[in-house]
Amino acid sequence: MTDTQIVHIGLQTMTVSAKLAAPVLLTALLIGFAVSLFQSVTQIQEATLSFVPKAIGCGIALLVTGNWMLHEMITFTKMLFAQIPTLLGSA
Repeated sequence: MTDTQIVHIGLQTMTVSAKLAAPVLLTALLIGFAVSLFQSVTQIQEATLSFVPKAIGCGIALLVTGNWMLHEMITFTKMLFAQIPTLLGSA
């Protein structure tokens, strides 16, 4: 295994992990911004007002994008397993 191959696999891993985290993180970000804006306008400072909508939104985001996330993980894992013979053969 060469340094280039290790860096390439690491880059692919970080790309896939960013793609998998994006739906949940963006949902939490958008809901958090909307709730924060609502709290600023109404001057209601309630901790559960920011937590509960984020939890519900992230759950919905996981339900909607979960199938795609699972497919991406399986595809990436199969690709890594397919590369094992070529990575070991170049040693």
